[in-house]
Amino acid sequence: MSLAKDRKITQLQSQYMQQQERKDQILKRRKRGLIRRLTLFGLIAAVTSVIVLTTLISQSSAINENVHQKKELQTQLTELQKEEKVLEEEIVKLNDDEYIAKIARRDYFLSEDNEIIFTLPKKDKE
Repeated sequence: MSLAKDRKITQLQSQYMQQQERKDQILKRRKRGLIRRLTLFGLIAAVTSVIVLTTLISQSSAINENVHQKKELQTQLTELQKEEKVLEEEIVKLNDDEYIAKIARRDYFLSEDNEIIFTLPKKDKE
């Protein structure tokens, strides 16, 4: 055993060994380059995925908001259409002289000839 420790092994520096070492170094560099390229590609893919996902989420929320706003505007439109019909009916009624006379008697206490208007006190609801 002591003889094996005392021996020094020298490597042969042949041309074949040098070529093998160069091939190993080239393979290591290529492998390192491949790993770097794959890492860079992965990072770019991850960043792109995050950007696409955030864009989709923001667009989805904007669409939902627009749908909600559309529903509110639809209900407001129907209410305004109902109000328009009521106002159009009021316009037709206001063109009638009898209706105008009725409103004048009711609101402004105007009377016809030989007519007396009495106002009664309003009853309390208790």
